[in-house]
Amino acid sequence: MSKIEYDIIVVGGGHAGCEAAAAAANMGSKVLLVTMNLQNIAQMSCNPAMGGIAKGQIVREIDALGGYSGIVSDKSAIQFRMLNRSKGPAMWSPRTQNDRMLFAAEWRDLLEQTPNVDFWQEMVNEVIVEDNRVVGVRTSLGMEFRAKAVVLTNGTFLNGIIHIGEKQFGGGRAGERSSQGITEQLVSLGFRSGRMKTGTPPRLDGRSLNYDKMEIQEGDLEPNKFSYLPTPELKKQRACHIAYTNEKVHDILRTGFEQSPMFTGRIKGLGPRYCPSIEDKIERFAERNRHQLFVEPEGWNTVEIYLNGFSTSLPQEVQFEALKSIEGFENVKMFRPGYAIEYDFFPPDQIKLTLETKGVENLYFAGQINGTTGYEEAACQGLMAGINAHLNVHDKPAFVLNRSQAYIGVLIDDLVTKGTDEPYRMFTSRAEFRTLLRQDNADLRLTPLSYELGLAEEKRYRNVMEKKAKTESLRTYFDKTNVKPEDVNDILNAAGTREISEKTRLTKLLLRPQVNVNDLLKVDGLADKLQAEDLDSKDVLEQTEITIKYQGYIEKEFEQAEKLNKLEDVVLHADFDYSKLNALSAEAREKLKKIKPASLGQASRISGVSPSDISVLMVFLGR
Repeated sequence: MSKIEYDIIVVGGGHAGCEAAAAAANMGSKVLLVTMNLQNIAQMSCNPAMGGIAKGQIVREIDALGGYSGIVSDKSAIQFRMLNRSKGPAMWSPRTQNDRMLFAAEWRDLLEQTPNVDFWQEMVNEVIVEDNRVVGVRTSLGMEFRAKAVVLTNGTFLNGIIHIGEKQFGGGRAGERSSQGITEQLVSLGFRSGRMKTGTPPRLDGRSLNYDKMEIQEGDLEPNKFSYLPTPELKKQRACHIAYTNEKVHDILRTGFEQSPMFTGRIKGLGPRYCPSIEDKIERFAERNRHQLFVEPEGWNTVEIYLNGFSTSLPQEVQFEALKSIEGFENVKMFRPGYAIEYDFFPPDQIKLTLETKGVENLYFAGQINGTTGYEEAACQGLMAGINAHLNVHDKPAFVLNRSQAYIGVLIDDLVTKGTDEPYRMFTSRAEFRTLLRQDNADLRLTPLSYELGLAEEKRYRNVMEKKAKTESLRTYFDKTNVKPEDVNDILNAAGTREISEKTRLTKLLLRPQVNVNDLLKVDGLADKLQAEDLDSKDVLEQTEITIKYQGYIEKEFEQAEKLNKLEDVVLHADFDYSKLNALSAEAREKLKKIKPASLGQASRISGVSPSDISVLMVFLGR
């Protein structure tokens, strides 16, 4: 195999690596996926769940672009919930609870069925660089594999150190060794590296818990799914539960603070701000006498429990004593303690919007190596790195999503333009065009682009075009159809809104906050009419309702996006000499030379570059 020259080598078999390998291979590249342990491909290292606030939108975007994460999530789901249903549709976020072992098995099965993907199990400890261009990798056994591009998706394995109380040992994940050599080599090539930290909670024996003392958390009565393809529907679901810490639990945990690697300074890296450890919560929110915990099953056929919200690196005996004081956990048994892991990353202002590094040609970074946290954030970077690596080695134009096209575009732009010194996590609040970037319309936004790339199949593209046409037809029908008071007033009364006294268009009724499309389907004959014209599918009805109810917001955001895109169209070349523009502020010159923005729009989002600096650039460019 070492004699084969590949188009692309992907290093790492986590969520980013799997998506990168699948995307490049499906587009026609010959791909080698190298990972330290083939048995742990697509391992859910932390919580057994996909999606959530903003993350669910990313999974749907990955699926719309032809990635596999949504398909695998649907096939391994044990529960589905649409979060934020009480808010507007821009905030709705799908989430699945997953069978951890089934998730990994489904991913491996899909990869093994993907033509053009080869596998090799071994540690990569060096990338081969010639004339400032990557040409392959070298493994711990001295094997050399050559390729036109390399994608590094090393996760938490680069010089990883696991911390449990005062104990620390090398490892990239529980039971797995860390990766050595790559950081040191990249630093010698001029890259800057840093340290980050993340953590995980103890795993518990579900047979030892008293669920009667906890709140039950069921899945949705009508569960949806992630993929726009015909993946299996979720016919049965497993319940999760909610428990709470208390003052006694907090007091017990405090006894271990002197041995905490976080408080003693042994951990240098910053942890995720929005997913703090339990000791962080107690320290930062001392006024609170309890914290919520989510008791999540690890799969269909296991008793193992993931205690979401109890991430910790305290000594195992302190963890155990504290757990026993949680109501319902009096007889708890642990499978293994929680731990923190510290690892190397490379500040992402060193990569381009394509995820290719600025320092070495044809070398791509994706996932936690760029300072992100979360499966979904890693997976979408892997997908984009795989796409762009393929396009690059086949001399085709790069594929970059902007901030008004996808959450994926927001994430990558944030990383490249703003950098990060703490684990980056996606939120809906990071997206200024979130009304446009809903989870329900990801296929309409992105599948046509994926089809042009050759990634989405023609059948998928036709399905999207059909959905778009049917939504437009239904909206036109609602705009033109009037209903009489006697046909709809009982329905309006039941919905808690005023009656009408004359014929009224369906669209006008649907604009009322109290009325939804399912209410209008109760109008005599309407459901049959829509069924006869094949306009009654759940997706079409939901899409039509959202576009009618939120038309004003959507149009306003679209206008703002159009203005932003005018700046995005003004290209700034990487060799632009900012030092000769004396009218720029000193800080702007420094930041622009460092980031090397690809467009005027990206330049406008760099911290330290003011509107007056952008005006100077526009005047210089004749704009």
